[in-house]
Amino acid sequence: MPSKDSCIVRHFRHYRSLSEHDQQLVEALEKSPLDVTAGAQLWEERDPANDFLTLSEGWAYSYRQLEDGSRQILEVYLPGDVIGLREYAFHQRLTGVRMIEDGVVCRFPHDRLDDIFRQSPNLTAILFAMASRQQVLLTERLVNLSRRSARQKLAHFIMEMYERLAKTAGRQQDHALRLPLSQEMLADVLGLSPVHVSRTFTALDEEGLIHRSRHRLLLPDPAALADAGQFDKRYLADSLFAAHR
Repeated sequence: MPSKDSCIVRHFRHYRSLSEHDQQLVEALEKSPLDVTAGAQLWEERDPANDFLTLSEGWAYSYRQLEDGSRQILEVYLPGDVIGLREYAFHQRLTGVRMIEDGVVCRFPHDRLDDIFRQSPNLTAILFAMASRQQVLLTERLVNLSRRSARQKLAHFIMEMYERLAKTAGRQQDHALRLPLSQEMLADVLGLSPVHVSRTFTALDEEGLIHRSRHRLLLPDPAALADAGQFDKRYLADSLFAAHR
């Protein structure tokens, strides 16, 4: 996969610049791409944790299935994300992972990461930063689930996706984003019912904070939506190493 088209390389560069050798090591993580369809199970909870995934195209999510049959979606993965970093020290998968839409993934074994640790301190630092970022996202998700109203939860989640996409795809001039999650998925992310999600979308639309057409959202005033969701984007900072340069 040519580096100019590699969202994985672009994602790594958000943290630090890459040498030619670093870039070659990152590009190696995108060998043997595999086309996957919407709803495909990438792995299940308690499967052997022997490898990682790079998400080259499409969206995915991790989740826990509860005893009563309900589901909690924990993370939403975007193109460029590395999936499975937190399971590096575990023998079994801690969560299941499914595709939200059609996409492309690349599997690479844990020992490939060991090679990176030996050959590139710079990439090692970036991977630790990625793992830290994923932990911060989960922390913010916990606050969103437990301490915010339905209106705040949905507004915050939309702004988080908007800002994350801006870092990988660039800011859209029309203040729009594509959100390919069903209402059921959004309910499982936010700890709400699908009906409550629908009503909250309607309320935000009536306030003029969003306009929705299927999976496309227009944000007339992103700052106002951020205020509605008590959204502070500092936890999505471009570079975690700016202070050390």
